[in-house]
Parts: sequence; structure tokens; C-alpha cells
Amino acid sequence: MDEKINWFHQIEFPDGTVTPGIDNSQEKLARLKLPLDLQGKTFLDVGAWDGFFSFEAERRAARRVMATDSFVWEGRVTGYSKAGFNYAREKLGSRVEDMHIDPFDLSPQKVGMWDVVLLAGVVYHVRHPWLLLEKVASVTRELLIVETVTSLRLWPRPAISVYGLGFNGDATNFCAPNIPALKVMLRDCGFTKATVVSRSSLRFRRCVIHAGKFTA
Repeated sequence: MDEKINWFHQIEFPDGTVTPGIDNSQEKLARLKLPLDLQGKTFLDVGAWDGFFSFEAERRAARRVMATDSFVWEGRVTGYSKAGFNYAREKLGSRVEDMHIDPFDLSPQKVGMWDVVLLAGVVYHVRHPWLLLEKVASVTRELLIVETVTSLRLWPRPAISVYGLGFNGDATNFCAPNIPALKVMLRDCGFTKATVVSRSSLRFRRCVIHAGKFTA
């Protein structure tokens, strides 16, 4: 394993070695509740980082997978780059595609339409979460999986906490919607159903929502 790479995800290779990432990727995978069988589906990973979930979608027989990123792959997270993704793809013999693109530039014209789209760990890092969801919705054909930090868990109405100086020591943590706000935004973006499939404790405040589009 390349010791120069600073890993985020924990990716297991065919020889049994696992990358020493700080992210508990298997635990997060369980919370995301990705469809177990993606055979025949296309899968888009927005904010892929080292690509753990892209490679997992491929393992679950998705017929086409694309990993996208800009912030991490450009080195704007100290110590991280695209090196982990490139190394893992080669080591796994993967055919996952990649595109360097800002999530706000997503459109059907630029990336096409995708059956299943994953947006994990991105919403609270942007200043315009509603616009982000609009952009991601525009390229989602069937299912969008959103994983994010939330706020105001006990507040029943849609609301968003705005953090002028970030939180948890990260200045790029700009805001955190509560779950009612996420549902309102997703429905406004064209999803007919938004279901919370997992949520962490009030301390960690993370949740996963599956938003579906149903067409006649």
C-alpha cells in the first residue's frame, strides 16, 4: 500500500489489506441502506472522496458507476487528494468512471441521468443546500440517497441552522437543516417521497433520507 496517501475511507483490497482511513466506511454503508442489488442500474456518487461507495455500487452489480468530486480531489481538504481514489481503482481492477466536477455544475447535459444518486457528507458543507439538492435532483432518475448532519432535531417546523464560523472546528461546515426542512426541499425538487431510513443520536445528529421519483 502506498504510504504517501492520506486515506479517508476504509477500503478492503483483494489481498485482505484495508486502507487506514478515519471514516468508518462499513458502518456508514449500513446506515445508508444502499439497494443490495443494483444490477442493471446506473449509480452516481457525488463527493466520492476515495470512492468507497462507488466501488461498493460496482460490487453490487451496477452496470455503470461514476465517481465525482472537486473539493477533495483539488486538495482543498488539507492532506487529501484524488490519489486515494486512483490507487484504489487500480488495485481493485475497477471500471468505475470519474469526473472532476463541482456539484453545483451537475446537469443532465454534463453528466447525464442516473438511476441512483448518492449525496453523502456534502449538504452541510455548502452555503446553498437547496440549490445543491436542485442540481442533484436534475440528474436523478429514480432514487437519491442523502446523508448529512442535521440540526434542531426537536423543532417540528422546517428550519436551518447557519454557522458563521463553522462547527466542530471546520470552517466549511456552513449550515445544517433539520429533517422537516430536508423533506420540504426534496419535495420541492421533484421527489414524490422522502423517507428517513436511519438517524444517529442527538449528539451526532446525522441522518439518511431516501428520496424517490415515481413516474407513470
